[in-house]
Amino acid sequence: MIKIGIIIGSTRPGRSAEAVAKWVYELASKRNDAEYELVDIKDFNLPLLDEPIPASMGQYMHSHTKAWAEKIKSLEAFVFVTGEYNHSLPAALKNALDYLYAEWNNKAAGFVSYGSVGGARAVEQLRLIMGELQVADVRTQVLLSLFTDFENFSVFKPAAMHENNLNAMLDQLVSWGTALKAIRK
Repeated sequence: MIKIGIIIGSTRPGRSAEAVAKWVYELASKRNDAEYELVDIKDFNLPLLDEPIPASMGQYMHSHTKAWAEKIKSLEAFVFVTGEYNHSLPAALKNALDYLYAEWNNKAAGFVSYGSVGGARAVEQLRLIMGELQVADVRTQVLLSLFTDFENFSVFKPAAMHENNLNAMLDQLVSWGTALKAIRK
């Protein structure tokens, strides 16, 4: 079985990403096709990119970068949980992505997003970044609305229909993540 990291893509106080990621983890953990793990970028205390050598060189100097690299290297696919901030992804998530290069390569990604239009614009930009990092992203995504999936725009209460969509995305993610294993060898 492959190992899939559910990445909490926000470090903001009062963030919704943590509740959404826990929902993803709870549902994913009921499956028996992969090993799922919550990965909170907040736990890695990544300052604004402070590595003097580009990530593509793989010569990390700082302990926070090395710890982040080891975590991402240990995973074979990712579910990025992201809000949409100003028509884009959170800066903390972009920063975390930029820290590494080879650790992302030839792996698969799926997306669960939330915002006024379901976080669709954040995912559009994430797809562009995934291409540069050589990550294959799956087509199906889970779009959560702040208007219908959050009580008072803050308490996460997803509509039941999202569970089917999440499982469809995870089906694709497991397939792609498993297939890419051969390339990584």
